[in-house]
Amino acid sequence: MKEFIEYLVKNLVEDPQSVSVNCYEGEPGVIVEIRVSQGDVGKVVGRKGMTIKALRTIASMVCARLGLKVRLELIE
Repeated sequence: MKEFIEYLVKNLVEDPQSVSVNCYEGEPGVIVEIRVSQGDVGKVVGRKGMTIKALRTIASMVCARLGLKVRLELIE
């Protein structure tokens, strides 16, 4: 899961070396934290939040097949 999200985000941003993805097992399921450089936050969020919403949808579909819940967070 971590590698998949990291691959998607690295292809969205201009500085792929600054992308950091951490996964934690939380009470409701998996928590995925994404860190990018300050200049790339807008690219990950997208216009009106559409890009981050699409990433959350993809992550929830992948985790649903595994029987897990996921929460995707963008950390500045």
